[in-house]
Amino acid sequence: MSKLILSSTAEILLKQIIDIYSKENSHELRESLSSILSQYDIKPAMIPNGHPDLKQKINLFLDGKRLEGLSSSTLNDYALELKIFAQYIHKATNDITTGDIRGYLGEFEHLKPSSLSKKLSVLKSMLGWLASEDIIRKDPTAKIKPPKKEQRVPKALTIEELEMIRESCITPRERALIEVYYATGARLSEVQRLNREDIDWQTMSARVIGKGNKERTVYFSFKASYHLKKYLMRRLDEVPALFTTERQPFRRLSNRGIQRAIGIIAARSGVKKNVHPHIFRHTFATLMLNNGADLVAVQGLLGHTDPATTQIYAQITDEKRKQAYKQYLVQ
Repeated sequence: MSKLILSSTAEILLKQIIDIYSKENSHELRESLSSILSQYDIKPAMIPNGHPDLKQKINLFLDGKRLEGLSSSTLNDYALELKIFAQYIHKATNDITTGDIRGYLGEFEHLKPSSLSKKLSVLKSMLGWLASEDIIRKDPTAKIKPPKKEQRVPKALTIEELEMIRESCITPRERALIEVYYATGARLSEVQRLNREDIDWQTMSARVIGKGNKERTVYFSFKASYHLKKYLMRRLDEVPALFTTERQPFRRLSNRGIQRAIGIIAARSGVKKNVHPHIFRHTFATLMLNNGADLVAVQGLLGHTDPATTQIYAQITDEKRKQAYKQYLVQ
């Protein structure tokens, strides 16, 4: 075994402890040790790349969640967030306190409440899971409440802006992308993972895998079906993916590739909003609810577990308020 090299201060402390260790009276020994230790400012050693016990517990948690069926993208997000946490907290997992968690989150005061909530959510998920599995004594995040969320209505496109984007499409693939995202209200990754054989042309629908590995049905409008068929008929490749790259070697279009393609269309359109794949999901929900669609039905179409998430889109517009005033006010 290699000899440990201690600092001069640690060597002095060690010598003092050895000198009193021969004392038989445990009370006297404790008093003597307390007297010595009171002369030092003792702090946990800063272990590079985090405490090995915490790293081991993080891996255990990730393995557990992988077996539960969490998506690889969610697991990657968890792993990145927990790596940052481990580099800050230099303690064994059982020694982590509520104060440590609050101190860690306090380092990110520049972040928005939503981003801070995400950090806390990951910690609650891991430490809560470890506590429920009896791997640690208690969950230090149990008493920490998430910061109050900003109640912002997600930005959606107006009908005019949607038409401007449609008119700015040049290739069949561009138009098909826009129509599919708007008609289905699906998430970026849900459409990206679709294959040609997933489309049921008779019912104009498809099954997608959403958050939590949950499957649901999304539907295509006549316009979306028409432009999707037009795009697929022009393709000569044998790639199973619904959307592919336009240059060889043809392969499934990545999330980043879809974002880039929609960004190019938006730049041509002159629409001033930040246009991205998710804005079509916001537009789908907002326009459906404003046109009288049932909240529960829209919740199912979007794949929301909590109806409160769907309710965010049900904000009444100024125009709708004016219409209701004229229609229902007794003169």
